[in-house]
Amino acid sequence: MRKFVIVATGLALAATLSACGKRGYDRARPDEFAVARQAPLVIPPDFSLVPPAAGAAPTTSGNPNAQALDALFGGTAARSASEGAVVDAAGGDAAADGIRSDAGDPGTNVVDKAGTTRDIVAAPEGDGQDARASTPPKN
Repeated sequence: MRKFVIVATGLALAATLSACGKRGYDRARPDEFAVARQAPLVIPPDFSLVPPAAGAAPTTSGNPNAQALDALFGGTAARSASEGAVVDAAGGDAAADGIRSDAGDPGTNVVDKAGTTRDIVAAPEGDGQDARASTPPKN
């Protein structure tokens, strides 16, 4: 039995080494050392653009803030039917007006965190080795 294991191991090693040869396993691969030349960069046409004159007024019109808002939120473009339905379900265009007045209203229910959140935010930075857990005394 021992001789059989040695012979089987030898045959397995021979089969493994024979797989390293190039006969039958040689695939057509691209040559990684071949370098292809890239086409040179082409200067685009002029489009009759001229640089601005020194001290001249800017040629762009409009407020940059308004242009940014138009780019982000679509400006005066009409809303799709599904977008309009979502906006109407949220309270329409007056939804933003209501939340500002409700947040400062004395009748608004709020949860008093008793300074815990403030203490967490104001905690000094560190690795936490000096941190201590404490509970407020019960009255």
